Amino acid sequence: MSDQHQPPQHQDKQPGDEHAMRPEPEYIRESYRGADKLLDKVAIITGGDSGIGRSVAVHYAREGADSVIVHLKETKDAEETKRLVEAEGRRCLVLKGDVAAPAFCREIVKRTLDHFGKINIVINNAAEQYDWDDITEIPDDQLLRTFQTNIFSHFYLSKSALPHLSEGDTIIATSSINAFKGNDTLIDYTATKGAIQGLVRSLAMSLMDRGIRVNAIAPGPVWTPLIPASFEDEKVASFGGQVPMKRAGQPSEMGPAYVYLACEESSYMSGQTMHLNGGVILNT
Repeated sequence: MSDQHQPPQHQDKQPGDEHAMRPEPEYIRESYRGADKLLDKVAIITGGDSGIGRSVAVHYAREGADSVIVHLKETKDAEETKRLVEAEGRRCLVLKGDVAAPAFCREIVKRTLDHFGKINIVINNAAEQYDWDDITEIPDDQLLRTFQTNIFSHFYLSKSALPHLSEGDTIIATSSINAFKGNDTLIDYTATKGAIQGLVRSLAMSLMDRGIRVNAIAPGPVWTPLIPASFEDEKVASFGGQVPMKRAGQPSEMGPAYVYLACEESSYMSGQTMHLNGGVILNT
C-alpha cells in the first residue's frame, strides 16, 4: 500500500490558503441535517476562514447560528466561508486582524456586539505551527509569536467576551492530540496546546457558578491549510498515515463536535476534552 495520502504540496506562508489545497478539504457532509440546535445564537470563530473554523461556521449556520469569522490575511478563503454561511440562510461578519494583539480581540467583541447585539459562543481556534528538527532551532521571536497566537489569544478574547456571556453560553478551544502525546518536531506548538488544556480546565472551574461551560476538542491529523503551510512536500503526502485509521481527518468530521459542545445536549459537560483523532487511544 502506498504511503501517499494526498498529493505532495507546500505553501510558503502561514496559516495557509484552503483554495490552494489539492484536494480541498471537505467542510460539511451533504448528509448533515440541521435541527435548529443553535437557533439565533451568535458565535465568534477565530481562524474561521478555513479548515476546522470554516467547518464550524457552516455547521453552526445549518443549526441556525450567525457567525463572526476572524482571519489573519486569507481574504479569499474568508469571503468564501461568508458565502457558505449566507447560503445556509444565516448572517456572517468577517473581521481581518491578528488575534495575537489584545486590542484587536477587544475590537472583535465590540464589533460583534455592534453588529449582532450579543455573543453566545466563543471558538478559540486560530493557530500557527512550525516544523523544527531541534529545540535549538526555534528563534526567540518565533517562540513568542507561537504562544501569542495559540494561547495568549485565548486569554485576550475570552477576557473581552466574558462580560457579555450569560448562563448557557459556551467557550470552546481547539487543542490537539499533541498536547497529550507530544510531538518531536512541533515543539513550541505542542507546548501551547498543553497550555490550552490547563486554561480550559481552570476556566471551566472558574465559570461553573455562572453556568458558562468551557470545553476543548483535541483533533488528530486533520487536512487543513495549516498542513501544507507547515510541512515540506513529502511529509504532506504521507500526512495522516500515522494514526490507526491510516488517513487524515476532514474538517467535516470535526464540525459536529463543535455543535455538540455549543448546544444544550452537552449541558452536563465542562472542563472536558473530546478526542477526534483517527483511533488513537489516550489514557488521560
